Amino acid sequence: MVELFQHILHLDFKWIFENYGTAIYVILFLVIFIETGLVAMPFLPGDSLLFTAGLFAASGELNLAWLLGLLFVAAVLGDNVNYWIGRKIGLRVFNLKIKGRPLVKQKHLDKTEAFFEKNGSKAIIMARFVPFVRTFAPFAAGVGKMQYRKYLLFDILGGFLWIFSLTLAGYLLGEVVWIREHIDLVCLGIIFISVLPMIIAFLKSRMAARAAKDA
Repeated sequence: MVELFQHILHLDFKWIFENYGTAIYVILFLVIFIETGLVAMPFLPGDSLLFTAGLFAASGELNLAWLLGLLFVAAVLGDNVNYWIGRKIGLRVFNLKIKGRPLVKQKHLDKTEAFFEKNGSKAIIMARFVPFVRTFAPFAAGVGKMQYRKYLLFDILGGFLWIFSLTLAGYLLGEVVWIREHIDLVCLGIIFISVLPMIIAFLKSRMAARAAKDA
């Protein structure tokens, strides 16, 4: 199991396919489900895994239709499990007290609820394309008590855009020799592009804080 986990992190599809055969579909389903469904597992590959899966579908080693369908279900199902964990258990965890003080102040919970009430649709869709954020967003939406019907609609849309865009990108570019020969570099590039919005947001917040301090 540890060996399998290591090969998943390294996106070694060839090893997984050689050792597990068609069970690779189940493995990929579980990786996407866990990455989106369990708030404690944000480090599993997401964007790069979808792109690589598309590459292997282009070479005929995986069935594209099966891949798209299974991974889409995994992404939506995972997010919804995460949402309900946040909705049913999240507040109980946050209401725990340490030395008589709440773990999270009520005003922060109120802000979370207000944020998802105002920006929930955009946040849920955009979060799909940002590592770590896509794992925490459904949980936060649940904690923030975002209306479930609204959440589900935009979660399905976001899941569709995420799964189909990245998997099809890998599939359509799968015949490009340079990409197939430098898949490690391509995956690193995808990861960098994925986290770029977080880096920009962090730098903006630092600059704003420094400007406020100098004013």
